[in-house]
Amino acid sequence: MASGTPSTFEQLLASREIVVTCGSGGVGKTTTAAALGAMAASELGGKVLVLTVDPARRLANALGIERFGNVEVRVDDDLFHQAGVEPRGELWAAMLDTKESWDALVRLHAPDEATRDAILANPLYQNVTGKFVQSHDYIAMERLYEIHASGRYDLIIVDTPPTRNALDFLEAPERMADFFSSRLLRWLIAPYRNRLISAASKPFYRVADAILGAQFLADIAEFFILFQTMYDGFVERARAVERLLADRRTTFVVVSTLEPAPVAEAEFFVDALSTRSFNLGGVVLNKVLPGYLLDPGAAEVAGRLVAEGPKLAAEMVPVDSGVDDTGSARREVLARVLAEVGESFLNYRVVATREAEQRSELARVPDVVGTVPYFDADIFELSGLLAMGRAVWR
Repeated sequence: MASGTPSTFEQLLASREIVVTCGSGGVGKTTTAAALGAMAASELGGKVLVLTVDPARRLANALGIERFGNVEVRVDDDLFHQAGVEPRGELWAAMLDTKESWDALVRLHAPDEATRDAILANPLYQNVTGKFVQSHDYIAMERLYEIHASGRYDLIIVDTPPTRNALDFLEAPERMADFFSSRLLRWLIAPYRNRLISAASKPFYRVADAILGAQFLADIAEFFILFQTMYDGFVERARAVERLLADRRTTFVVVSTLEPAPVAEAEFFVDALSTRSFNLGGVVLNKVLPGYLLDPGAAEVAGRLVAEGPKLAAEMVPVDSGVDDTGSARREVLARVLAEVGESFLNYRVVATREAEQRSELARVPDVVGTVPYFDADIFELSGLLAMGRAVWR
């Protein structure tokens, strides 16, 4: 494990066991997670897992895997060889299957077989675990904890949902535990725990029975009474997950473009991580304009193209002594082209200058900041992931 503060993404990933990538939608977060995973497996060695909790299946496409789910799947070394790389380690990938993970969680925390079977057979179980608020985010944290605790991987890179949902991802364990001890839940299950209902609460249940139906309330109560038998396990695991996220072995990487909305989301998340005392190891900025746009000499040339277009065109195109002065027409066209090229460069330079200022602002907190240029095409293969990873690696 590397010592000191990392200065490159190579050093950052070499010194951590969990890397959580975060960011708003459409900024290349999933692709960035896969690119970092591919580079880590290629350059650092060991077993590297990329775990996506984003329902989109772009990661499978990028890694050349037709289908994968809760069970981790190894990326074929032949894909590395086709990209001209001999990997030092192994790259694995998995996508969160919410239902399968909940089933595994029930089997883990249920106090006995009878309770386990009753929960899995409850008519509301599938609907609740698939649609219940915090269900997907909570089970993602459970899955991350389970995989890390297994010790099967040297590095786990987690691809989270878009930014605001990613906060739910971080807070889900505590929120789930709070729900199972909430007043609302106690009101729902009270009549089924104790047949002696107070006079004050009777109107509530009469109205609820009329709207929802007595059997529906009974099913809810049965489900949550059974679930409360696992409360201690939920709380214990939630605290363990919180400790893991705050541990020095874990770091966060915020992914963004330099467009106004994603930058605002990135700044929001940087502040949120700081508030929670989580380590912000890096920021990856995608689709960044090239650095040569900031070169003073290039800007001077662009200015000359705009200001001296006709003169430069006259020097480049000889005078036509024929009847039709085609040389004059060609010089006019060339002068316009030179001016448009110069103006375009200067316009891009304005945007590049603004991007540089934004990069400086975002670079104040993280250990490492990496930039990825525009690529000619979308990345859907391992060679593209490696090219993207190399852009930020060292």
